[in-house]
Amino acid sequence: MPLSLTRRLYFLGAAALLLTGSAHALDTSKNKVILSLSGSISLKNAGSLANFDMAMLEALPQHSFTTKTPWYPEPKKFTGPLLRDVLAAAGAQGKTLKAVALNNFKVEIPAGDAQQFGVIVARLMNDKPMLIRDKGPLFIIYPFDTLIELQSTRYYSRSAWQLRSIEVQ
Repeated sequence: MPLSLTRRLYFLGAAALLLTGSAHALDTSKNKVILSLSGSISLKNAGSLANFDMAMLEALPQHSFTTKTPWYPEPKKFTGPLLRDVLAAAGAQGKTLKAVALNNFKVEIPAGDAQQFGVIVARLMNDKPMLIRDKGPLFIIYPFDTLIELQSTRYYSRSAWQLRSIEVQ
């Protein structure tokens, strides 16, 4: 499916900004790296590493959904770019995503999930930035309430909170 001109401009802007990131993973200020993608990515002059700061993630089209999760007693609203848009902005091409959390927890996610489901890289919960103690600052989250098949251990276990990096394989 071809990208609209607006989406292409977002991706081009994000790609241009990728080349200027710094290396402070826990600092969520606008120009500090918050998420790194490595592995099978293809950006001109960027090698195999793409860094995103919070402003770059905010510049991508934002999506929201409210869903029940096993981690919170009440449904929560999550907002952020689609995982597939983040991958596209980095030129990611692979079959498996290895998401790594701040505490080095790792989970493998089939790259096809990013295309098939509306998985987002949440940066807001209930319209507020996510703190580390609230599973932030970034959280790969599935829209569990949209399909009954997503309400299973298989997909719950693919969610990755306190996300810091994704290795594309």
